[in-house]
Parts: sequence; structure tokens; C-alpha cells
Amino acid sequence: MGLTSETTVYVMAGLAAVCVALLVWWWPRFARQGVLQVLGRLVALGTTQVVIIAAFACWLNSSYQFFGSWGELFGRVETAPVGVTQAADGGTGTVSGVAVKGTLVQPASDEQLSRVSGLPTGPAAVNGRVESVKVIGRRTGVVDPAFVYLPPQYFQKAYQRQRFPVIVALSGYPGSIFNLAQYLRVSQTAGELQKSGQMQPTIMVMIRPTIAPPRDTECVDVPGGPQTETFLAKDLPDALKSAYRVGHDASAWGVMGYSSGGSCALQLTMRDPRVYTTAAALSPDYRVKDDPTTGNLFGHGPDRADRINGHDLMWRLKHLPAPQVSVLVAESKHGERGYPQTQAFIRAVKAPMRVASILPEHGSHNFPTWVQEMPPALKWMNQQLTFPQDVVPRHHKKGTVVADPPKPPKPGKAPLEADGPEPTATAGVRR
Repeated sequence: MGLTSETTVYVMAGLAAVCVALLVWWWPRFARQGVLQVLGRLVALGTTQVVIIAAFACWLNSSYQFFGSWGELFGRVETAPVGVTQAADGGTGTVSGVAVKGTLVQPASDEQLSRVSGLPTGPAAVNGRVESVKVIGRRTGVVDPAFVYLPPQYFQKAYQRQRFPVIVALSGYPGSIFNLAQYLRVSQTAGELQKSGQMQPTIMVMIRPTIAPPRDTECVDVPGGPQTETFLAKDLPDALKSAYRVGHDASAWGVMGYSSGGSCALQLTMRDPRVYTTAAALSPDYRVKDDPTTGNLFGHGPDRADRINGHDLMWRLKHLPAPQVSVLVAESKHGERGYPQTQAFIRAVKAPMRVASILPEHGSHNFPTWVQEMPPALKWMNQQLTFPQDVVPRHHKKGTVVADPPKPPKPGKAPLEADGPEPTATAGVRR
């Protein structure tokens, strides 16, 4: 039985019901005086409560997919296979003499994807397609599940040589790609905006930054531990470029996320501006710090303070040159605790960095708020990303040459407030 399967939920619920029934049935026997009877009552109560809590946890995990397998729950993370590489065109390579077997993006189980509502159906050239894959990190050895939304144009003959912009969507902790697809509705929202002409054809990649579950690594390269930043800033782009027709220039790459995923999006864009030039962060934090879910993220020794400062975005804005990137931050004025920090971040941004904001009057740290903010955030990102000019190489076939792809459709000018609060753009001014 899989951890997320309905069978597991039903079995645990049945076991909880049996424990409750046995407790009621046997309670008169434990009502007598004596040490054994007291111990019996404690064991019976404790066992029943543990089983009930476990059943509730299984139901909650099945609904939100925090952990996808028993191995993840107990910290056993899949690692990339090693062996003989394929040809260079196969999208593989070697790092430090270690060869990755097979392509860097491989098909994965559709178990989670089959439970997502509202995904495109029918011909891919008409409605697009969402694929369930696993991404293999050449440098880190990480294997991370992902959903990839490919727009209809990706499958149309007229665009067969065209590359597409990419937006990487990151879940919060301990969220999953299921949450991105089902509750944040990343691919559904992007598909609707693209179909209505409010967003250019864009590939959406839904992935979790929790590469070493159950540990929360906050997109940090932990000394002697998980290398999350390397995976998201190097391995992931390399893998996607090897498997899909995506732009090779950073101007075509953006990253977004909610909660800690939003924090990660800001970190990646400000720390790795040659990879991601645009970020949208919904309810983010602006500083990474250790807590019980992260453990020691920055190691020990004299460099610890520098590593901590490097992941403090306010410190970076004050002490380092501002990167030439565009970021959007979203935070509710009432209902979320991070509004003062968000205002301070907006004020601290300086040129050439640019900042926009979505600041609704009311909202909570939850999916209904983020779903409301998604359409304007995606439309704003669309305006920042450049549609790739590079194309895949021409292929000569029987004396003919494949024609150049048509120019990408221009997104419409529909008002942003139609689907949510309008982002407010602010150019950074050096102070």
C-alpha cells in the first residue's frame, strides 16, 4: 500500500475504529484497582490516540501529498542512477568523472497527476499537455518529481523549431507538486491566460524545493548536506534544456512560489541572476534562518556568518550591488504577518533591480489568497520574460529545409485587476 493511496487511508481509519471499539469493550476490565489495571488503561488510551492521530495524518497527507512515499516519510531519498552515458544529444553529461545514465528528465508515475482536476485533455496541439516526470541532477545526484505543462503551440507544426520561455513554480514546505497543480492551479491558470491571449505561450514547471524530505533546506547549499541551490540553479535548468525546447538565455527564465517557495524564488533570482531574471514571491520571507525543520543550514566555522548574510536579502540589498532582475512580492495588509517586512523590502530595492507588488487589503497565508494572486502575478511575469529568439537547429530532409517558426503571438492587454489585485511596479532608485 502506498503512503498516499486511498487504501492506506481506509485501513488506518478501520484500525482506529477497531481500537476505539476494543477500548470501550475492555474498559470495565481496566476499571479495577491495581498497578496492572492502571498500566492497562494507560496503554489502551495511548494506543488508541496514536492510531487515531496516525489515521488523521494519513488522510491529511493523502489530500495534500506532503510526502509521496514511505521512503520520503522516513528520510530515504531516491538518488540518481550512475553508469554509462548516452550520446551527447541524449541530454546527459558527466561531472567530476561521474556519468549519469539515461536522460536527465525521465517519465514518472501518473498517480498524483491523475488526482488533479482541470488538467488539459484532448489533442495536445489544441489544449496543451501536463507531463509527470522526475528530474535528475547531474551535480547533486538528486531525483525530484515534477509536473511540466507544455502549451498547445509546443506541439504545433508551425512552432516545431521554436523555443519557449519557462516559469519554474516552487511549492512551500512541506508541500508537493500536487499542491501546485491541484490547489494553486498553476497549469490551469497559465493555460487559461495563454488561451485568452493574456500570456505568451510559456512552459510551466512545477517542482518542490524539498529535495531531502522531511528536512526543509530553504534552497540553501548546506555544507556537507543537501545542495538545494545547486540543484535548482544548475541541475534543473540543464535538465530542462536537455529535454525540452526552452530558451537558453536567462531572460526567458522566471521562478515563482508561495510561502517558503516564494522565499526560494527571491533567493534564486537575487543570488543567481544569470539563471533567473524574474521572480514572483507570494507571502515570502526575506531571510533564511535555522529552525527545527531545517537543522543547521550554514555549518560552522568562520564562514558561517558570511553564509547567513548571503541568504539575508535585506543584508544583500544594503551591502551588495543590486542585480539586474525584476521581482514581484505579494502580501496581504491584514491577515498576514509579513506585511511590514514586505514594505521594508520594497523600499530597500535599488536600481538596476526592479520591484512590483500585490498588496490586497485582506488575505491569509493560504491557498485561497495565493490563487487570487496567481493571475496578476503570471501576467506580470509574462511582461518581464523575453520570448526566446534562439531556435533549434534546422533539419534538412530530402532536399528541403524546415521553415523558420512564426513569431510568437502577442499577449493581450486585458486589465490586470480582472483576475485579482493589480501589481504595482516600482523602479529601484539608488539611495
